[in-house]
Amino acid sequence: MKEKIILSADSTCDLGDELKNKYNVHYYPFHIILGENQYRDGVDITPDDIYKVYYDKRILPKTAAIGSGEYLEYFKPFVEDGYKVIHINLGSALSSAYQNCCIAAKELGNVYPVNSCSLSTGIGLLVIEAAKMIERGLKAEEIQKEIIKLTSKVHASFVLDTLEFLKAGGRCSSLVSFGAGLLKIKPCIEVDNSCGSMHIGKKYRGNIEKVFSAYTDDILSNIDSMKKDDIFVVHSGIPQKLLDMVYDKVKDTNKFSNVYISRASCTISSHCGPNTMGIMYINK
Repeated sequence: MKEKIILSADSTCDLGDELKNKYNVHYYPFHIILGENQYRDGVDITPDDIYKVYYDKRILPKTAAIGSGEYLEYFKPFVEDGYKVIHINLGSALSSAYQNCCIAAKELGNVYPVNSCSLSTGIGLLVIEAAKMIERGLKAEEIQKEIIKLTSKVHASFVLDTLEFLKAGGRCSSLVSFGAGLLKIKPCIEVDNSCGSMHIGKKYRGNIEKVFSAYTDDILSNIDSMKKDDIFVVHSGIPQKLLDMVYDKVKDTNKFSNVYISRASCTISSHCGPNTMGIMYINK
């Protein structure tokens, strides 16, 4: 008998409404704290709201992980209705959400957490793979095991236009930020798919159009090692001209079944700032 399964993820998976609805994905939002007010990521605040407050008042939001009690209350109705829940979390090196989810899962039962070891549509790719497994009739425990195996094959990276938001959030020094701006350096941030931690990869130099083009070419130089079904171009808000340029470069390879464009969530955008762009895919 086929199991009744709910597919769920943190709001940081950045799939967007179309894919969320297509694969029947349930989200639970991270918390966005802006000044004295608290919001739910993607529910009552948008990335553009965050940018406006920052540029107008120089107030940067804080983000807060989902607590174990929140997860418990969220999962409980599903489990009481006879469902098993697969929930895919933001990488454990970036947030306590996975640990909190595991606490709730242990107490409640029939909940299967996955540490994505990634962020943004790096998580989203795993969510889509889980949805396909549900459609094939795999059991929840099997899906959890298979998705955990896939985490080491997810490639997630992105290029920052400015280090101003990292500086404002205490993640890099004023001197480093100033030097990068002066030299027109746009660093590529790479995600370690063993835990979700981030490190600086290649440092690009020049205007943002030139940098995005070079970054895309570098990503596509690895095309033979990529799975050819789904690939994401994810951004935190960039001009349509640049978005079209990156999308066309990927699409024109004629190698991928689906080339998706996704807008990054508030949690992701508040740390990287506007004009950030990444390409995310799964290796064979």
